[in-house]
Amino acid sequence: MPVKTLRIAGWGTWLPDRVVRFGTQTRYRIDDDVSQLDMLQTAAERALASAGLAPDDLDCVIAACAAGVQPIPCTAALVMERVAPGARAAAFDVNSTCTSFITALDVASRYLADGDHEHVLVVSGDVGSRFLDPAQRESHELFSDAAAAVVLTRGDHPGQGVLATLQQTWPAHAHDTELRGGLSRHPSSAYAGGDPADYLFDMDGRRALRGMLTVLPGFFERFWERSGLTIDDVDLVVPHQASGALGIAMRRLGMPVGSFVDAVAEYGNMVSASVPYTLARCLDDGRVGPGDTVVLCGTAAGLTANALALRL
Repeated sequence: MPVKTLRIAGWGTWLPDRVVRFGTQTRYRIDDDVSQLDMLQTAAERALASAGLAPDDLDCVIAACAAGVQPIPCTAALVMERVAPGARAAAFDVNSTCTSFITALDVASRYLADGDHEHVLVVSGDVGSRFLDPAQRESHELFSDAAAAVVLTRGDHPGQGVLATLQQTWPAHAHDTELRGGLSRHPSSAYAGGDPADYLFDMDGRRALRGMLTVLPGFFERFWERSGLTIDDVDLVVPHQASGALGIAMRRLGMPVGSFVDAVAEYGNMVSASVPYTLARCLDDGRVGPGDTVVLCGTAAGLTANALALRL
C-alpha cells in the first residue's frame, strides 16, 4: 500500500485529578462540575500549543468519541465553537467506539494525502463513569475518564505517515457491549416509563472476550499481509487498553512482553481516549519518536477490530 503522508505535529492530554482505586487498579473519574466538553477543549488547546499553531490555522476538526456531548450538533462542532470559532474549517464526528481515534487517523490521512486539508485536529475523550452500572462490578471498576488530541499535518518526508490500515466488524457480537438509551430506540423522553438499565453501560465481558480472541488472530494475519510488515518491523504496538486480559490477547497474537504497552492497571480503559492517550504518553516519555514505526490497534463494540501502522 502507498504511504499516506501524515505527521503528528502536536498532541495534548487531560486527566482528572480524582483518583479511585480498586485493589491494585487505579482509575480516574471526573468531578460533577467538569463536562466532557471541558476535557476535550483542554486536550485540543494543549495539542494546538504543542504544534505551535493558532486555532484559525485548522482546516478540519474531527471528534472521535464513543459517546458524544449531545445528539445534535456533532461534538466536533461544539469543540470548534470553544477552541477555534473563527477557523474556516470542517467539523464532523467519527465513531467506531473505543477505536474511534484509529478510524479518525485513517480518515484524516486521506484528506491530507489528497491535499484537501493542511491541518487537522483529532480529539477523543469519554466520560464513561457517568454511564456505569455499579451493579456490574467488572465494567464499573474498569473505566477511566480522559481526553487526548493530536494536530496532524503532511509528513516531512515520503516515508512518514500511514503505512497500512485494516478495520472489520463482526455484528454477531453487536450486543456484547452496548448503551441502548438516549437516542432513537430509547429516547431520553422515554426514560421515566422505560427501563433505567437501558441508559447504563451493559457488558457481557466473558462473551466479548471470547469474541475478541476468536476474531483477532485471523484479523492480524490479514493486517500483516496487507501491510507487508511483521512484528519485528514495529518499534512499539499501542493497543486499546481494553481490559486486564490485554496481555493474554497480545501474546496470543505473537506479540511478546515489551513489544506492546500494557497500562490497564495504571489507568484502565479510557474508551476513545485510550489509544491516543497511551500514544501521547509514549511520545512524552521518548519511548517512540521520529522514524519509529508504531501499530495502533484495538477492539471495540460492534464487535470491531481496528489496526493502523504509522511511521512517526
